[in-house]
Amino acid sequence: MDARARLYRTIWRWHFYAGLFVMPFVLLLAITGSIYLFKPQIDRWEERGFRDLPAAHRVDADDQVARALALWPRASLDSYRLPASEGDAALVSVRRRDGTMRDVFVSPQGRVVGDIDSEQRITNVVFKLHGTLLLGEKGSWLVELAGSWAIVMILTGLFLWWPAGRGPAGVVWPRLTLGRRAFWRDIHAVTGFWVSGFALVLLVTGLPWAAVWGSTFAVVRAELGLVKGAQDWTVGGKAPSPAGHVAHHHMAMPGMGLPARSATVPISLIIAKAVPLGLPYPVLIRPPGAMDWETPASANRWTVKSDTQDRPLHVTVQFDASTGREISRSGFADKHPIDRAVGYGVAWHEGQLFGWLNQLIGLFTATALAALMVSGFVMWRKRKPEGQIGAPPLPAVPAKIGGVVAIVLILAALLPLLAASLILLWLFDRLALPRLPRLGAWLGLHAHLQ
Repeated sequence: MDARARLYRTIWRWHFYAGLFVMPFVLLLAITGSIYLFKPQIDRWEERGFRDLPAAHRVDADDQVARALALWPRASLDSYRLPASEGDAALVSVRRRDGTMRDVFVSPQGRVVGDIDSEQRITNVVFKLHGTLLLGEKGSWLVELAGSWAIVMILTGLFLWWPAGRGPAGVVWPRLTLGRRAFWRDIHAVTGFWVSGFALVLLVTGLPWAAVWGSTFAVVRAELGLVKGAQDWTVGGKAPSPAGHVAHHHMAMPGMGLPARSATVPISLIIAKAVPLGLPYPVLIRPPGAMDWETPASANRWTVKSDTQDRPLHVTVQFDASTGREISRSGFADKHPIDRAVGYGVAWHEGQLFGWLNQLIGLFTATALAALMVSGFVMWRKRKPEGQIGAPPLPAVPAKIGGVVAIVLILAALLPLLAASLILLWLFDRLALPRLPRLGAWLGLHAHLQ
């Protein structure tokens, strides 16, 4: 066997086993991602009991905050969300002594109408499941590894299956008259052809959140000295510190975020200044001293910011705590081009860059990725050797094998976890498998190792 054929056999095995590894993760990511695309609608549904309340006999925001804090002695005000309409309850987020958050809903008349554990809200749970599998940083490593291999498989699949010289049938559209085996192969290839561009964008825009890639990017971003200020996206399920390094969520001290009325203007005055700004919903008002990983804490400033998922619409306005005078205003255009590029990517990834059409594109991408995984699984089951989990028989060595190798090497240089997994696979192939003949037989490798 020549070196080219041996290389192809190795790549074929790795592609197959990477596919088995990737399948369940991509399915889970597709399902959770599809749900999270509709975060605004889900949040609105979850808060349905706190909307369209009587608007007469209103109390001011200071009284609303006081009623919310009365539920949790020695808690502190973290933020106040402006109601979307006059009849909606205000959302007062309070930070308890143990650092946990509680969302308290206070009616226009100052009555507490409900409260929710912030971490247990539907979209927060889905977000953590999507990004970390509810396993913390280690879960983020698994998601990142699966995503890295998914990028490899999409690019190498496109390269090998591009219809040059053989016509578009079976790649651009399925051939429905060639039997069940060809049907599943064509469904797999055609789906991959049409979704690959959207899927690559989705996978690449998720990298800044990933534990290893995102942490590396955060350090480079900070160390280059080109980008000032904290990044406004999490890394591996954790909030980054202003210096760009990953840090756990802050723990508030008792009383933190409770402005003394003698020292600061009341929140109602800040709201009177914030409402005319017409910032995109949701609009959060944070008191002096409140801990925020995106906007550094300040003991003498109120902060008003639009927290919309459409990040190009972000605006942050700060007011002097003692006078209520506006002292700074910044928007998306004021960010460094690096952060703006990430912001566009994050908004696209979350389906909020251009409204419902972005959501539908994201839903199509997730559904097609799920179809890729299911069709790949069916193909494996139909071709799997009896009594083995192993890879199906090898097809002919393609003329494009050099291009596949180039793609894998370039991606390995850009994706740290992919590079590490390739090294481990190589060591396993060379050092472990020759000494484990039974495992090799069960994996179906005897024909590939000859």
